[in-house]
Amino acid sequence: MLTNAPKGTKDTMPDQVYKWHYIEEKFAEICRRYGFKEIRTPIFEHTELFQRGVGDTTDIVQKEMYTFKDFGNRSITLRPEGTSPVVRAFCEHKTYADPQPTKVYYNIPCCRYEKPQSGRLREFHQFGVETFGTMNMMADAEIIAIGYDFIKEMGITDVELQINSVGCPECRGKHREALKDFLKPKYDELCPTCQERYHTNPMRILDCKSPIDQELVKDAPMMLDYLCDDCKQAFEELKANLDAFGIEYVVNPKIVRGLDYYTKTAFEFVTTKIGAQGTVCGGGRYDGLVEEIGGPSTPGVGWGMGKERILMTMEACGFEIPKEPGTDVFIAFQGEDCKLAALKLMKELRESGFSVQMDVMGRNLKNQFKLANRIDAAKTIVIGESELESGMLTIKDMESGEQTEVAMDQIAAELAK
Repeated sequence: MLTNAPKGTKDTMPDQVYKWHYIEEKFAEICRRYGFKEIRTPIFEHTELFQRGVGDTTDIVQKEMYTFKDFGNRSITLRPEGTSPVVRAFCEHKTYADPQPTKVYYNIPCCRYEKPQSGRLREFHQFGVETFGTMNMMADAEIIAIGYDFIKEMGITDVELQINSVGCPECRGKHREALKDFLKPKYDELCPTCQERYHTNPMRILDCKSPIDQELVKDAPMMLDYLCDDCKQAFEELKANLDAFGIEYVVNPKIVRGLDYYTKTAFEFVTTKIGAQGTVCGGGRYDGLVEEIGGPSTPGVGWGMGKERILMTMEACGFEIPKEPGTDVFIAFQGEDCKLAALKLMKELRESGFSVQMDVMGRNLKNQFKLANRIDAAKTIVIGESELESGMLTIKDMESGEQTEVAMDQIAAELAK
């Protein structure tokens, strides 16, 4: 029906949007403290960007992208994640030629065609941060620290940082062969999805949510046992940097993430507050992605965080998001002449920076005061015939009931006090 939002989408009504404002402002403030600047990319991109960047063996590319042909017969995809578009912009605008590192954050809507469930929608919203231009594990630790600080400031408890290394192409090839050898006798018992992964990306079988498959891979060879010296050193440096930040973590060798572009660092912030789908933030390093998309060889590291999931977790933790202030001033009036004077005063007060409302429904004075209470007006001013003649208006504080008589041309100055 035209009166129903499409499946997997959700309206955010005015009585709830203050929660979004709160987390968005806090996220931007934390990024500013860390020296990250905002980037904005289009909601749709050429499909090839995600096929090359995300990986054509991933669930996102194979099953979840909203892809269509435009009037120029070009294949276009609604953005399913934030990193690939940011990398595309980094390459297109030749930001790699600037002094590095490049540190950016974003606050975006994304679209994936997947089964809607708690905290997971077809149109969802993400925070994300990315750092380009350095192989130093300080960047990885700083990226994790942003997520750690933000989650902590949002009042989310019972969160565990889990880290892993998914290696580089050199050591990952050895692990891939060992893993396939281990899984070969168990192939027929794997779920259909993991049977496909066996041929395309067997490491992702370790991350399968099927209890049967989890049991099958219980003793599988893990990437940490196959790391080359460089990847092993990088992982040790990451742990030392996290220790210096005072951030607790556990090593989970089964974290592989769902995107093909990750190398070395992979991590997730996991909570027990929202059931089985407990990951509130995930990311890692992607040293080959810039080159894959067409830029020069440039390392990168970052993460994405679902805003719906953050809000759901904050609620589960009992965090009360403060409501935004109500209207500063409500002007009540009686009669046509008083209405015109009230309109003039409302214009002057708004130009002075106050939020001001008046009744537009033709209510009587009593019901205008009810409206002032309903919209949480801090002050109320009444303009009647006597006030119009004397030029003196009464400002009423709606919380204390205190009243102050002020000349009409001094109202803005009085309110500013």
